Amino acid sequence: MATIAAKLDLATNESLDVTPEVSVVMPCLNEAETLASCIEIIQRTFAAHSIQGEIIVADNGSTDGSQQLAEALHVRVVHVEQKGYGSALMGGIVAARSKYIVMGDSDMSYDFGDVPKLLGELRAGADLVMGNRFRGDIRPNAMPPLHRYLGNPVLTGIGRLFFSSPCGDFHCGLRGFRKDAYERMGLRTTGMEFASEMVVKATLFGMKIREVPTTLSPDGRSRPPHLRSWRDGWRHLRFLLMYNPRWLFLYPGALLMALGVASGLWLLPGPRQVGGIVFDIHTLLYAALTVLIGFQAILFALLTKIFAITEGLLPEDPVLSRLFKVITLEKGLLVGVLLQLSGLGTAVYSFLVWNQHSFGPMNPQQTVRLVACALTLGTLGVEITLASFFFSILGLARK
Repeated sequence: MATIAAKLDLATNESLDVTPEVSVVMPCLNEAETLASCIEIIQRTFAAHSIQGEIIVADNGSTDGSQQLAEALHVRVVHVEQKGYGSALMGGIVAARSKYIVMGDSDMSYDFGDVPKLLGELRAGADLVMGNRFRGDIRPNAMPPLHRYLGNPVLTGIGRLFFSSPCGDFHCGLRGFRKDAYERMGLRTTGMEFASEMVVKATLFGMKIREVPTTLSPDGRSRPPHLRSWRDGWRHLRFLLMYNPRWLFLYPGALLMALGVASGLWLLPGPRQVGGIVFDIHTLLYAALTVLIGFQAILFALLTKIFAITEGLLPEDPVLSRLFKVITLEKGLLVGVLLQLSGLGTAVYSFLVWNQHSFGPMNPQQTVRLVACALTLGTLGVEITLASFFFSILGLARK
């Protein structure tokens, strides 16, 4: 988890002798126009539903007096020095004293009257309860068309595809979770991608995830929002890709290898003609390159997965664990050496063929095929040999 420099200010009239059931954590950066209204809605909701709760304002360096407004309304203020949406929330969550946490923006865009719905699902056993704006209501002008029809649906769709997540709105800022579940997640991102990381980690760790409809309203600020559409959208996409080596490396690599091997075997016997187009040794060389690139991508998928598990970024993968009980260093070295010897043998054969021509000019349609095979086999052998040692090193680190 990122190091959060947070200083807790207990200038509040809330009793610290009573442990609250729920803590509402609001990240804050110059939200003086709307912060007081959010706090008052939460306080009224607590009173109306007899909820023992606390409100925490995680201030990220406001200069407009937001802190003083919060203190005047008798809520706790946590000063988080490290900048970022995720950083502010982590600082506030660490300071929370309750079993359940609800987080929501302090710009009046979310309805804190939905806190009882979130809390009800948590009481029923959910680990993470997501608000879903698309199942609820999106008020006019509350969400830009770019976000509503492209950004959110696309990123949520990718997240559901990559991780088999049940969530229909990855980026809803109103959500609740158990504090012990949050601690199991070990979240690390400090920016806007914190929202995606929470959903991904909860899914990967097999946590119970529920959704409740919620309403998104136009925020009440006169200044532009902190969100930057393309920058933050890319950060979310980048995170989803990095947390799924299968889609980033494995599937593209397997596809490239399959295409390369199929094309290479098709072209090895000789030129092929499709319609008026002739495919020959030049295409064969590209096929060999495709095989090598694809194999590299597959290695990157395995290395990334093992590193992420070792560092606690991803949970243990039972399939991968079984695989590495079967594929040992010695077996990897054996395969690597056999491929290198095959490549060397093909190279020697091509040399003998050249010798038969008194080391003079030869038909490239024959020699290039031999050389392409020798280079491909030899390179794959070296890659497997080196990777086998590296996998063993990572295995030692895991043990």
